[in-house]
Amino acid sequence: MSAPERIPPRSVTSVELLTEGELTVRGRIREASNAALFCTVAYEGHEASCVYKPVAGERPLWDFPDGTLAQREVAAYEISEATGWGLVPPTVLRDGPYGEGMVQLWIEAAPEAELLALVDGEEPEPGWKAIGFAEVGEGKTALLVHADDERLRRMAVLDAVINNADRKGGHLLPTEGGRLYGIDHGVTFNVENKLRTLLWGWAGEPLTGEAVEVLGSLRKGLAAGGEQAVRLAGLITAAEVEATRARVEALLTSGKHPEPSGEWPAIPWPPV
Repeated sequence: MSAPERIPPRSVTSVELLTEGELTVRGRIREASNAALFCTVAYEGHEASCVYKPVAGERPLWDFPDGTLAQREVAAYEISEATGWGLVPPTVLRDGPYGEGMVQLWIEAAPEAELLALVDGEEPEPGWKAIGFAEVGEGKTALLVHADDERLRRMAVLDAVINNADRKGGHLLPTEGGRLYGIDHGVTFNVENKLRTLLWGWAGEPLTGEAVEVLGSLRKGLAAGGEQAVRLAGLITAAEVEATRARVEALLTSGKHPEPSGEWPAIPWPPV
């Protein structure tokens, strides 16, 4: 008697896996400021590593409503997907072992990829963009630079749209396959201008034609009744959706990357 034919598991999307799979906590990510748990998720023969951030583990912030950071992470993923750039790993809101929270696909970064550097001199070398000067000890300073990289430039546009208040170097994950992901988007979508980022190298420069096209599509999606407006409505407030719409409009009107406002620290600390 022959053995029964083994039927391979059906294909599932990352979002389906994260949403429907059984979530098992494997450990805690200790360097995170809020509760962040390293987990595996399994569903219909598929398994992946992921990060689970329960709402119950969020640290209260003076400038963001309590218990809203997980929703903002999902909202950032929704906007990233709408751009077509895929800069945020698949992210969902679901119940877990410690209650409702954000669950995001784990991304393994390529450690040798260099996107940031400290250099001597007052001007960056070709292929790099200046961020600003940083103290390096003993009264010395060095120029902090980031790569003049198309992927980072797209990330800078995404951050301007979602009003990211914490784009640190450690939140940038380049992969072996050449992709770049951004993580930790809990402090986003504030109605006030809180853009804090290391990606100021293009400040004041014209947006690329690609970015203008993407922003034009976002403008339509964020209009009343548009796909992105509907998706965001379940995650952030109506005022925050309107502020996102206004930021897209401002970018299209200026045609340029934003510059530091001077009303808010422009660079997060620590920067990495």
